[in-house]
Amino acid sequence: MSISLNPYLFFDGTTREAVHFYEKVLGGKVMSIMTYGDMPGDPNFPLTDDMKNRVMHAHLKVGDADLMFSDTYEGMPYQQGNNIQIAIHPKEEERAREIFAALEEGGQVIIPLHKTDFSPLYGMIKDKLGVIFNVNVPE
Repeated sequence: MSISLNPYLFFDGTTREAVHFYEKVLGGKVMSIMTYGDMPGDPNFPLTDDMKNRVMHAHLKVGDADLMFSDTYEGMPYQQGNNIQIAIHPKEEERAREIFAALEEGGQVIIPLHKTDFSPLYGMIKDKLGVIFNVNVPE
């Protein structure tokens, strides 16, 4: 059974700036930047132009460490300085479901586990202690 963890930093429309700032300060390398507009559109949930330009996912490699970044979705609460989540990457879908279910006890599902264009299984959950986890099975 294999699993990896990394910090996931959230910003309110300034992720691109943050990624390049930390790239310079920490001597990292930007591996990818994907906007919400880069994903296939959903006619039931059209994106505003601002939302299309926001960063959905960015990856910065710093030595052996991975830092992940994202802009908040329009209308989501945001408090500067309290914007770090934990990304969990179990290799097996069954293990992802086990972890998600355990975190759900006394917690709150933000995004239910589901297949996405970027993952066979992804979900977001706030545990009973208020920590937010992104559970993501890598492709």
